[in-house]
Amino acid sequence: MQRPTTRRTRSRLAALATSLALGVTLAFTGAAAAHAAPAAAGVDYVALGDSYSSGLGSGDYDSASGDCKRTPRAYAALWAAAHAPATFTFAACSGARTGDVKASQLSSLSSATDLVSITIGGNDAGFSDVMTACVLKSESTCLSDLATANSYIDKTLPGSLDSLYDAIRAKAPGAHVVVLGYPRFYELNGSCFVGLSETERSAINDAADHLNSVTAKRAADHGFTFGDVTQRFAGHEICSSGTSWLHSVNILHISESYHPTAAGQSGGYLPVLTSAAS
Repeated sequence: MQRPTTRRTRSRLAALATSLALGVTLAFTGAAAAHAAPAAAGVDYVALGDSYSSGLGSGDYDSASGDCKRTPRAYAALWAAAHAPATFTFAACSGARTGDVKASQLSSLSSATDLVSITIGGNDAGFSDVMTACVLKSESTCLSDLATANSYIDKTLPGSLDSLYDAIRAKAPGAHVVVLGYPRFYELNGSCFVGLSETERSAINDAADHLNSVTAKRAADHGFTFGDVTQRFAGHEICSSGTSWLHSVNILHISESYHPTAAGQSGGYLPVLTSAAS
């Protein structure tokens, strides 16, 4: 006859089962990590793009990068620090347009390149000038300039992106290319009671969405991965009740206006690249 299981026996059996399960989990995790580490260690990674890739707005700039404003706080540098790729070339430069990337950044690519990341297109569409107009001029001027930017995004930017993406693929035929988008700048009906009107804020967000949509389509047509950051920044836009991951107008460092903070790079961009690059 089987002896009834006591409470102490049941506790010990439960503890043993938990221990065994934990051991299996740790063994599996360790094996997975051991498998992943050599893969990451063998990656040749090149970071291209504009100020959102160089890290403008997050501080601690590398003086050797000059006006490019590259920083170890940028998402690309953070990914490289976490994954220890075989090589990491940080070519992104503040102010870059598609033509600038083609002219001065693609020399970093080769047939050995495994991973490429890039943000590009905002400067082509003139977003910096648009935001300046929206802040300093009338609502009608802001909306008119946004309409001009949207027209450029529709008619001209696709061809510029196609030309750049073709050049990236030609230089790095085997690379996994991750094209990251831009966040929405504002939380609508948020905590801001001065500054731009809600009409302007809504139109600016719509323009960012439009730029992302066109960029995502061009990336997909070239077999690239598009990384949408808008959901990561949700609740962290300008005028949000939470901590903003974007600078509003920064009088002391005007070029950092409407760029991600260090938290925006690490909390907004880095997880999207990490997911897309895996």
